[in-house]
Amino acid sequence: MDITYDLKSLKRIDIRTVSGESLKDINDVVIDTKLPAEKRAAEFVKQIGNPYCFRVGKMIVQMEYNSTGQSINDCLKEYLECQA
Repeated sequence: MDITYDLKSLKRIDIRTVSGESLKDINDVVIDTKLPAEKRAAEFVKQIGNPYCFRVGKMIVQMEYNSTGQSINDCLKEYLECQA
């Protein structure tokens, strides 16, 4: 099966209907920070199962990712600079 198709189907999961027990807890994910970024990302997906929907303790989290290449830190910095 095509990994692109799998990720698209994982992205469409509705957190209002998903069972929290079926999701992996991000607190259990351990990534070797010495690995290159591509391998860290692959390891994250392997461990978390669904990078778009997972748990943090008892809370269900739904994520969205952008393709701009900016990190969350870059986005926050840009936002705060615009507020000044």
